[in-house]
Amino acid sequence: MKIKQASRLTQLPPYLFAELDRKRDEVAARGVDIIDLGVGDPDLPTPAPVVEAMVEAVRDADTHHYPSYQGMRDFRVAAAEFMGRRFGVELDPDTQICALIGSKEGLAHAPLAMVEPGDAVLYPSPGYPVYRIATIFAGGKPVSMPLSADNNWLPDFTAIDKDDVEQATMMYLNYPNNPTGAIADGDFFKQTVSFAHEHELALLHDAAYSELCFDEYSAPSVLQQPGAIDVAAEFHSLSKTANMTGWRIGFVAGNAEIVGAVGRIKTNIDSGAFEAVQRAAITALDLPEKIYRDILAVYKERRDVVVDGLRRAGIEVEAPQATFYVWFPVPGGDSAAFAGKVLEQTGVVLTPGIGFGAEGEGYARIALCRDTERLAEAMERIVRT
Repeated sequence: MKIKQASRLTQLPPYLFAELDRKRDEVAARGVDIIDLGVGDPDLPTPAPVVEAMVEAVRDADTHHYPSYQGMRDFRVAAAEFMGRRFGVELDPDTQICALIGSKEGLAHAPLAMVEPGDAVLYPSPGYPVYRIATIFAGGKPVSMPLSADNNWLPDFTAIDKDDVEQATMMYLNYPNNPTGAIADGDFFKQTVSFAHEHELALLHDAAYSELCFDEYSAPSVLQQPGAIDVAAEFHSLSKTANMTGWRIGFVAGNAEIVGAVGRIKTNIDSGAFEAVQRAAITALDLPEKIYRDILAVYKERRDVVVDGLRRAGIEVEAPQATFYVWFPVPGGDSAAFAGKVLEQTGVVLTPGIGFGAEGEGYARIALCRDTERLAEAMERIVRT
């Protein structure tokens, strides 16, 4: 008997990384020392105060029951206080904050709440694959907004087809940006909010990397812009900020209708975030500044090692001011072929840009999630090829 699969699965992009995974295992089987710089998963430990808060919370039997779908009120208050302290944005924790099982979950559920079959959804390319995939699952029409180095990896709203804009009901953005490390300023967000108002778009801003900033840069929130609260919601995560990828905790903040719509989907699909994790996240949202400064100092040192190594290899690359990624043009322009060659010849795993959309072709991404010594070794291997 052949099990039927939904036709929407045929619309998903091919899993480009499966071949790289196969080749990585093949190279490793020959005894080659693999240095995997492909996955954006922090190797630094979750800060000790957060772990301690989690241990205490797990011992409390009150956390062992079904949690609130919207999240504990204490967590929502802590998230609202973070938004006020960090961005000067005042939000109602009862209507404008909802806990998420990681920001990815909220970003993926949003189209189910706000996109009708056939509606267009604008998304950045290169970009986080979940934007396009979630649109497909909701029956929407994904419309890419090409990002390019010529425009500092920001979308040009005037270049989007007018028919696509008219059909669009929602738009994804992500700054600081994965995979490019690009940043956006208040002027860009002001333009974005104006565009969303003009075309009646729900604006979903993925701010997962807002706290990973260097060189005196501090990422703004789209919600700081006048009128943003009428059209926008921002998705925050503790995964990258506090090295909590496996904990799965984040929140959506902003427009009450968007937040409420995401919450309604959650009510029917999941059972909320484990309350012990939420209690730990409250601690993470208010950690001493020194802990975050120390984390950023580590990533900055790693960034500089990688940028220097790539430049010594003859590759022109800009040092990113945010995220823990380095995005660079590949010799020859074929990102998958370049990543495969580097893996075969050096044992270093890179992420080909084509995996983030057609506009990512010609580039590759390095994740700064290995210690400085391993990154330096990886760069030396690449320089020698």
